[in-house]
Amino acid sequence: MIRSTLPLYLATYVAKVPLRAARLAAARAGAVTGVLAGLMALPAWAAELVMVEQPGCAYCAAWDRDIAPIYPKTAIGAFAPLRRADLHDGPPAGTTYAYPARFTPTFILLDDAGAEIGRIEGYPGEDFFWPLLERLAADKAGFDPGLVPSTGPSTGPEATPAGHYSPAETTALAPRPSED
Repeated sequence: MIRSTLPLYLATYVAKVPLRAARLAAARAGAVTGVLAGLMALPAWAAELVMVEQPGCAYCAAWDRDIAPIYPKTAIGAFAPLRRADLHDGPPAGTTYAYPARFTPTFILLDDAGAEIGRIEGYPGEDFFWPLLERLAADKAGFDPGLVPSTGPSTGPEATPAGHYSPAETTALAPRPSED
């Protein structure tokens, strides 16, 4: 049973097949049951983050320096892969913004149909960016870092943004009782 649903799961994740179509096909095939049905019902892997930028933008350069190298290694990066768009070119093909981007960088969260569901205007620094993006994705697209599959072998502190810790790291960082 699991083997028959794996190609559907991978097609949904890699090719960004709209989840509604993937679930309908799975239901017709009768292949998805139990835990896999729960995974397929999640809105994960159906979001995309568009970064609207322009040449010479100092805040875009800061984002590239602070966030870009680790973004794809994070849970939110797996949930909403990044696409870049130039401010002067308008929305990328197949996407629609609620209103035009006027500032750079502007981070626009899209649903599986390519429609805007939320945005962050500007780059407030990495300490504020991660919580803002995670809250936006949680509120608008159902993001839950515990339900997103790993994007590769990277685990540990280098795979997570500064200030974000896994449960194991949180335990390791907790103050230990004194032995006095």
